[in-house]
Amino acid sequence: MVRTMSEEATIGVEQDRSYMRLALREACKGLVKQEVPIGALIVYQDEIIGTGYNRCEERQEPTAHAEILALREASQTLKSWRLEGCTLYVTLEPCIMCAGALVQARVSRLVFGCPDPKGGGVVSLYEICDDSRLNHRLEVAQGVMEKECSELLSNFFSELRRRNEITA
Repeated sequence: MVRTMSEEATIGVEQDRSYMRLALREACKGLVKQEVPIGALIVYQDEIIGTGYNRCEERQEPTAHAEILALREASQTLKSWRLEGCTLYVTLEPCIMCAGALVQARVSRLVFGCPDPKGGGVVSLYEICDDSRLNHRLEVAQGVMEKECSELLSNFFSELRRRNEITA
């Protein structure tokens, strides 16, 4: 079947939204555990090969970000640290640590929901995924289901502030 460019673009956008909905489900797993609700998943050849949600509090480990956990699982699934041909979907713009890990893992594409103006390593503060000084660059799509991703985080932090005011 031959598709026009606009049909291809529409299919791509719908596919990105579908995977981002699943990343939001991952984020909600963290929300239940009082973690900052960020969810991620990695797709290779239309198959989810890695998932993750923030677990820094649960593990008391600073690298237990959703993206890092998804990268670890994907690497185990493919039995390779090179994740060429993979797309990472994440609800929040990756931090500099996670953006660096994406470059190191040779991930081909990143899709994220909302920007992180205070800590974003992809477009907000730094542009690690598109830095010509590094040995790998990846395609970036931003703003997929931005409103839903942003609201989940805003609600979490509003509730956290409210609880802290009650206990203060």
